[in-house]
Amino acid sequence: MPLEHDQNFVCPYCGQDNTLMVDTTGGSEQRLVVDCEVCCAPIVVRLKVRDGEVVGIDVRKENE
Repeated sequence: MPLEHDQNFVCPYCGQDNTLMVDTTGGSEQRLVVDCEVCCAPIVVRLKVRDGEVVGIDVRKENE
């Protein structure tokens, strides 16, 4: 089973698709701040991981 998975999401600022490499060994609930690949705005990403798979993702603007 791979330890890293690509996770796609839409930027809450500009609406463009982004891809995030997720380390599934990082815990069942993860919080990251990443910059949009297109507009460079900071995005808060919350992930839920179960059995080596991403089962939930929530993305928000940094100031929300």
